[in-house]
Amino acid sequence: MTLLERFLNYVKIDTQSDHRSPTFPSTEKQKDLGKLLLKEMKELGIKDARMDDFGNVYGSIPANLDHVESVGFIAHMDTAEEVTGKNVNPRIIENYDGSDIELSPGLIVKKADFERLAKCVGKTIIHTDGTTLLGADDKAGCAEIMVLAEYLLSHPEVKHGEVKIGFTCDEEIGRGADHFDIAGFGADFAYTIDGGEPESLCYENFNAAAAQVTVTGVSIHPGAAKDKMISAYNLAMEFHGLLPTAMRPEHTSEREGFNHLTVFNGTIEEVHMTYIIRNHDRGKFEAQKQLFVDAAVFLNKKYQRDLIKVEITDSYYNMLEGLKGKEYIIDYAKKAIEAQSYTPKPIAMRGGTDGARLTYMGLPCPNLPTGGFNAHGRLEMACLEDMEVCVEIMKTIVALVAQGGEA
Repeated sequence: MTLLERFLNYVKIDTQSDHRSPTFPSTEKQKDLGKLLLKEMKELGIKDARMDDFGNVYGSIPANLDHVESVGFIAHMDTAEEVTGKNVNPRIIENYDGSDIELSPGLIVKKADFERLAKCVGKTIIHTDGTTLLGADDKAGCAEIMVLAEYLLSHPEVKHGEVKIGFTCDEEIGRGADHFDIAGFGADFAYTIDGGEPESLCYENFNAAAAQVTVTGVSIHPGAAKDKMISAYNLAMEFHGLLPTAMRPEHTSEREGFNHLTVFNGTIEEVHMTYIIRNHDRGKFEAQKQLFVDAAVFLNKKYQRDLIKVEITDSYYNMLEGLKGKEYIIDYAKKAIEAQSYTPKPIAMRGGTDGARLTYMGLPCPNLPTGGFNAHGRLEMACLEDMEVCVEIMKTIVALVAQGGEA
């Protein structure tokens, strides 16, 4: 089966995750893709292919070379919540001419707005019909890993150590590593296949935390409210105003951290706010969290009562710290990208990946590209030739590991 055929089959399966669900996976339909991947793995001859109780899928390609480290490749099956992943109708442009692309009447991807399109001239682009996302994030990664597996299993003359493959659920809602069986997976190190253009390489990401802020007010009939009412709405806005405006995501880029208010709801009597806190620098990250605590202390002191409660939970950390002393894993990826005639482009990701959490759980796991772009929306696309390059990058890493870094 070709890479394109696999990819088109996968994107047509609705696997959208749901942060509101308490179950794991958050949506049962993610297992539909997992079951297909499991079936295909077994058909390829992967004897230990399995799905665990949480929908994660695992398998091994046995080594045909002794005394070589085991390398893993991981992709996630779910798609983002922002736009539906149901009834995906992918369209294909062969030999793209560099013009604007109309997805549906009035919905146009303009070449002037998306510089990535210029790099796809003469290539094959897969895009949506404008009603859904495409799902290249991360079904491109799923398809590429499966093509790698098929290649290695059908070419026994290619010498390699043990290669592990894995597919996770709920990455898009931050739970992808929650139940990943690192010990059972069995890799010495791994790579998530969940990036963008072929030259991109991510081994650094945000430190991340979530702040839950509860504001308690005093509700009094407005006709008798003077000097008695404390509006939780107003107090919540006052709290928000104490946080630096310049540190909101719409005012930051590159390595600048941010505080992002994602939920604001409640009543005069009680308001709940949720923030995500992000920074690449661990020291600045800790200082940002302290701003929330200081703001609550200030307002509680001002009103002479405990009206604001802040709870902060760390989500994941910058994987760069967890990769110290294991830089050779990054070097493998750089060499593999260079072998495809690209100059590696390290990206300090303004987000996180399964790899960040897996790294801190004991599985070093930088992030490799997929060839997809414009993720999480109706404008999402993938370039087939770039996807093929991503497969070659993985093949080269397997060869580098087999030869101790020299291929």
